Amino acid sequence: MAVHLLVLNGPNLNRLDLREKSFYGDIDYQDICAAVDNAAQELGFSADIRQSNDEAELISWLHEAAEKKIPVIFNPAAFTHYSYAIRDAVVMLKAPCIEVHISNPLSREEFRHTSVVSGVVAGTIAGFGLDSYRLAIRAMKGLLGN
Repeated sequence: MAVHLLVLNGPNLNRLDLREKSFYGDIDYQDICAAVDNAAQELGFSADIRQSNDEAELISWLHEAAEKKIPVIFNPAAFTHYSYAIRDAVVMLKAPCIEVHISNPLSREEFRHTSVVSGVVAGTIAGFGLDSYRLAIRAMKGLLGN
């Protein structure tokens, strides 16, 4: 039986088709979903992939994961840099959480250099495009001992 995995994506990731190609390449949100689905299946996970531009909805999903002890791969997007409410929800998780980013925030604008969630997750994978998600799924498998 596949291990359930929640993959959360924050604001504007559903509009990668309109975002800066120099940072995100030529991908769209469906490419993220396909990459996650394929990698998850290969490694024995069942992935529930969700995206929201709404901070409250992301927090509700994190609460759901905490209650059900579901491991989470999370791209908080812009909320990475300032949402203490999301950070607090991540702290409540009972299973591992890995932060991912398509681009490398440290190679971008200075305001992106701070992550309020990095200190409360198992690890952060950034700057590898879609491979950031694939690497996170592989890392999650290791964290769960599978």
